[in-house]
Amino acid sequence: MKPPYRADQVGSLLRPAALTSARAGFQRGELTAAELRRVEDETIRALVARQEAIGLRSITDGELRRSYWHIDFLRQLDGVTITQHEGPKFRGLEEQPPIPSITGRVSCARPIMAEDFAYLKSVTRQTAKYTIPSPSMLHVRGGRKSVSSTVYPDMAQFWDDVSAAYRQAIRYFADRGCTYLQLDDTSFSYLCDPKVRDVCRANGDDPDLLPETYANAINAALRGRPAGMTITMHTCRGNFKSAWVAEGGYEAVAAAMFSADVDGFFMEFDSARAGTFEPLRLLPKSKKVVLGLVTTKIGAIESADEIKRRIEAAAAFVPLENLCLSPQCGFSSSHHGNALSEDEQWRKLELIVKVAGEVWGQT
Repeated sequence: MKPPYRADQVGSLLRPAALTSARAGFQRGELTAAELRRVEDETIRALVARQEAIGLRSITDGELRRSYWHIDFLRQLDGVTITQHEGPKFRGLEEQPPIPSITGRVSCARPIMAEDFAYLKSVTRQTAKYTIPSPSMLHVRGGRKSVSSTVYPDMAQFWDDVSAAYRQAIRYFADRGCTYLQLDDTSFSYLCDPKVRDVCRANGDDPDLLPETYANAINAALRGRPAGMTITMHTCRGNFKSAWVAEGGYEAVAAAMFSADVDGFFMEFDSARAGTFEPLRLLPKSKKVVLGLVTTKIGAIESADEIKRRIEAAAAFVPLENLCLSPQCGFSSSHHGNALSEDEQWRKLELIVKVAGEVWGQT
């Protein structure tokens, strides 16, 4: 079976204490970059073994080398500067993640994280899965205000450059043997929320046009995609220290989102914030949906029977053979981590593998 697998995962995992300690030591100047890298390598190797032991077939590095799921990649693109802008807010938090600004022509002149992927591939016997932020993440939180009008008086040129940069970045991964790549995206689900749409207007954008704009950018980025590479997209409503940004069902964005030329969609369905399964009726017949029914925001362990009931409910709109199961998001989209323990994290992943085996007879 090609990915996405019946039991899959989004990507990030909680940072083990040894890695957190090493990173703090590096920031204090007590460890060299090479010494920190050795700790990262050892920690990733142990996490890979744990994932394999519980029966996962898609194996990630937990995003352990990153501070943020998106910023560490985006800041390495030419023309991108990381700043603080006004954008959609994580509810209940004073601290907010940084936002990328476009201060020069966007390009990808060198491999980004490709060597990190190569290490992951070298230490797993299963499918090495790598995650990068989607092209829309250069725009959605800051909007037109975060894109220099001097550099890009015409936004069409901005999107052309972004798509070209992503095509190059993807080729670098393919050159190192990547066969499973995931684009992580918040834009479509953010645009389900009227409050976020108001922020888009304040930033100089029309939220009614953005879903198609973002889908077109993704499709341009995937044009001429490497043969044999499965590409999926994960969409979520924000995941930072167990907080979230947006709420609202997918109906308003589903048609545009499902026009993205990916092989499968990881969709958040762990709470009422995501609405009903009904928008899944718009999914093209050749695509898969990975149902994010197990929350990563709290440690309470879901009921296997309730998960099966919800899979059955989703199968009213998408054939069961086109469905898979995963957590709703990563467990640690930033170095801070979510409000659950490592034991709870692994129990949730084990539950996903167990339920997938019982529902589909395979993982």
